[in-house]
Amino acid sequence: MRSLIWLVVLLGSVAADAVAYDPLVALGDPAPEPRDLDVVDDKRDRTIPIRVFLPERAPEPDGCPVVLFSHGLGGSRRGCGYLGSHWAVRGYVTVVLQHPGSDESVWQDLPPARRMAAMRAAASWENFRLRVADVAAVLDQLAVWNAANGHPLAGRLDLERVGMSGHSFGAQTTQAVSGQSFPLVGRRFTDQRIKAAVVMSPGTPRGRLDAGTAFGAVAIPWLLLTGTKDTAPLGSQTVASRLAVFPGLPAGRAYELVLHDAEHSAFTDRPLPGDSEPRNPNHHRAILALTTAFWDAFLRQDAAARDWLDGAGPRSVIEAEDRWQRKERTEMPPQPTSPVPLPGPANRGS
Repeated sequence: MRSLIWLVVLLGSVAADAVAYDPLVALGDPAPEPRDLDVVDDKRDRTIPIRVFLPERAPEPDGCPVVLFSHGLGGSRRGCGYLGSHWAVRGYVTVVLQHPGSDESVWQDLPPARRMAAMRAAASWENFRLRVADVAAVLDQLAVWNAANGHPLAGRLDLERVGMSGHSFGAQTTQAVSGQSFPLVGRRFTDQRIKAAVVMSPGTPRGRLDAGTAFGAVAIPWLLLTGTKDTAPLGSQTVASRLAVFPGLPAGRAYELVLHDAEHSAFTDRPLPGDSEPRNPNHHRAILALTTAFWDAFLRQDAAARDWLDGAGPRSVIEAEDRWQRKERTEMPPQPTSPVPLPGPANRGS
């Protein structure tokens, strides 16, 4: 009888440990309405609209970790609110950037027949470079606001714990500032302030670099998310080219989720023109769970989140035909010295 009691206690303890970490549980009250602000980059005569999702709970002693999000081609700061809202209730200040020149202004005032051509023209090298510079400009301004007495963001940001994320053209932006190498310029676009990256609908580079060369020197954790039907009407990326990114990443802190039957719009708030599959409501649930656990593991250094991510946790939120994989933990390679900046092509587009 005593042995049976101890067995029950032991099983109860194991079960409690297994459910102790849950990335879908809100930590506090729902986040308040997001704040819309503008970052003015005087050096480039450019204004970058942003939307900020703030946690409702009291700031941590050194401020909350910050996660940036970059929208896809033709999007805006109003998109992907489901991400900002959930990450905020998990204690992250989420900042959604809007990139002028490749945002909704490209197509909004045009007749439908001209929109695709305008979007194609906006998927340019110049807009790619503007987007990359937008990330640095926003981080610079966040540091100013964080130190400004009386500003709504004053003292609320821990800019030593910054994550970067994006979808489609925003994924290309995220890859660039998070360690990708490019022909001629190498890792020129990498921003050392970024400590982890979530890449939705990733892409391999065009031209001379293979995936191993493009991604082999990435020195921070990456989480890739794509789908078995993740293609877009613009750009040259295919399902195969998106799946080629993960093998190119170094062993260690690299993860990939492939959602079964997920189209390009699976990561957004609503369907896109041309979608052929009904949206699967579990896709957003899986995206929220895995991205949150990833941020907790690598921005908060939460051991329980890392164990969940590296253990059976992901299988508890994804479906049978979804694919989850990670590269085993090993020592990360040393970060190479940045090369001399030179002009070169980008892997732009969707």
